[in-house]
Amino acid sequence: MKEFKSNEELIEYLISKNLTINDKEQALRNIKKYSYYSIVNSYKSVFKNKDNNYKPNSSFEEIFALYEFDKNIKAIFLKFTLEIEVVIKSLMANTLAEKYGIQDYLRPENFDENANKDLINNLIESINKEINDNYNKHTAIKHYKDTYNFIPPFVLTKILTFGTISRYYGLLKQNDRQDISKYFKISDKLLKQILANLTMIRNIAAHSDRLFCYRNKYYISFKNIDKNYKRTGNFTNIYMIIQCMKILLDEEKFKEFEDLFNIEVNKLKEKLNSININDILRIMGFNV
Repeated sequence: MKEFKSNEELIEYLISKNLTINDKEQALRNIKKYSYYSIVNSYKSVFKNKDNNYKPNSSFEEIFALYEFDKNIKAIFLKFTLEIEVVIKSLMANTLAEKYGIQDYLRPENFDENANKDLINNLIESINKEINDNYNKHTAIKHYKDTYNFIPPFVLTKILTFGTISRYYGLLKQNDRQDISKYFKISDKLLKQILANLTMIRNIAAHSDRLFCYRNKYYISFKNIDKNYKRTGNFTNIYMIIQCMKILLDEEKFKEFEDLFNIEVNKLKEKLNSININDILRIMGFNV
């Protein structure tokens, strides 16, 4: 769009492009509520041919169904990456306290000696900034700072973002990383790769970006998870993320995740007409 169009004009524009709209009033309500850009611009490409025209029998309702599917699975991924975050933070706090005590763990010499020193110093600086920023927001931070003048790791990890935790893990000494990764029965290298991707997934899930077509160059040694998987490119996709979450979640939690995810897949399947649910699953990385 090169100029402003009202929602009514946008509906007519879509019709002029041979997109079927079965319920104009409902389509108008959805566009007003969620925006044309968020629905159509973000998800229309799946329903177009190589010549950029809509496939026969494509409808606004299908596009909106894909939008809803993506919105719903983002909520599911957000819920279960939070579960993983809690476990990772607990494992890290215990490892740091056991190896370096509850007071002096945040020193450069306690990190990987082969890691970039600037990265280590930047991490420590950003963590100290988080402590200062949370002084008046987090009662435990204020208490330990005022009473003991240090923050123990089991308190610190609670205020750190998943991204910071991921960076922190990647800069630990290898023995420390291995002590944590062995909980999941995987290598520290693989866990580092997974956490880097889950940081991106968490950010996407918490915002309005598309998740189902996730592509990221943060490499995962997926052959160590599924040696028979046929990769379609040199990137990480949602299917691979799901299999990684299977490793990091306990069996009951992953079953809950899988059931919720499959419900959304089946809901979308019933609403598709111009394309097949396998078209979406292939985009997500499933070998179907």
